[in-house]
Amino acid sequence: MSMIELSIDDAVAEIVLNAPHRLNALDEAALTDLAAAYDAAAAAGVRALLLRGAGRGFCAGRDIARVDPAEDDAYGYLAGAVTPLLRKMADFPAPTFAAVHGACLGVGLGLAIATDVVYVADEAKLGSPFAGLGATLDSGGHWLFTERLGPHRALDLIYSAEFMSGSEAVAAGLFSRALPTEELLDFSRRRARRAAEGATGAFLASRELVAGIRDRRIGLWESVEAENVAQGRLCSSADYLEGFRAFQEKRRPVFTGR
Repeated sequence: MSMIELSIDDAVAEIVLNAPHRLNALDEAALTDLAAAYDAAAAAGVRALLLRGAGRGFCAGRDIARVDPAEDDAYGYLAGAVTPLLRKMADFPAPTFAAVHGACLGVGLGLAIATDVVYVADEAKLGSPFAGLGATLDSGGHWLFTERLGPHRALDLIYSAEFMSGSEAVAAGLFSRALPTEELLDFSRRRARRAAEGATGAFLASRELVAGIRDRRIGLWESVEAENVAQGRLCSSADYLEGFRAFQEKRRPVFTGR
């Protein structure tokens, strides 16, 4: 029985990692099912997606309970299953959100990195637990920690295997907002629903612009030109026309995502 659960309500998809007895750790079958859930949500035309974990944590990473290290193909697991999933998540055709509580480690951290907006519980645990395994941080963790914390703090976390709390991670700029655990899910659902009512094309244009700054280090004027091009493309969309008409008519816009 799959640990991945997908539900759709009013154009908002919610995907739940539901194996709380192992802190939602993922094996290859779960990764395949998670990719299929993203495909199904995209095919359904949802306009926002929320990812969360059931039980005491978000995702503790790879499920290694039955992995024989003498025969393990770590590269095959990561490059063949994890990385394609993360790319699929990052390219999802609508805004994506994650509600992170408890453990968010290894591949679980990668799931958060590949999501547009991440809200974390104050008590969430983020870091690199690999020092005791003879393995290294993966799934984009080196990039996130070095980019946000600098090389010294990144290596300190890796060497020590100490965890950051959710509130510490947000204060350091890793993710968007920290909330009390009991408020996290409701808040995340409200934000996802708000995004689902917005102009999807404009949101995705902004995601592409942010990715260009992040990944290609484009400068100010190249970014300005990319914004100009994006705005020119959007001005023929139904949502652009609706937004301007609603402003001029002093009413709330009703966007359709087109």
